[in-house]
Amino acid sequence: MDMGRESRWEKDAMTVEVVFALVTAAVLAAAVFAVALALTLAFGISGSAKHSVLVAGALLGAAAGMWRLVRVLLRFDKQRRLGR
Repeated sequence: MDMGRESRWEKDAMTVEVVFALVTAAVLAAAVFAVALALTLAFGISGSAKHSVLVAGALLGAAAGMWRLVRVLLRFDKQRRLGR
């Protein structure tokens, strides 16, 4: 692979991969939070317990989203370095 300037195709591929990573990370984070919200609604949890479950769901969702973002971008970088 040429270590000089990236071609337009490579820049476009990076843009698409970053957008894909961000969108899938946001969807995963929302899905994890939705599970926590569904648990509070299904079991009728209220008060401070509901708040705790929702905060835990938000934190787990954020962690899952970050994991997905990093995983996708690292996979893309590895493939790019191999010239695929």
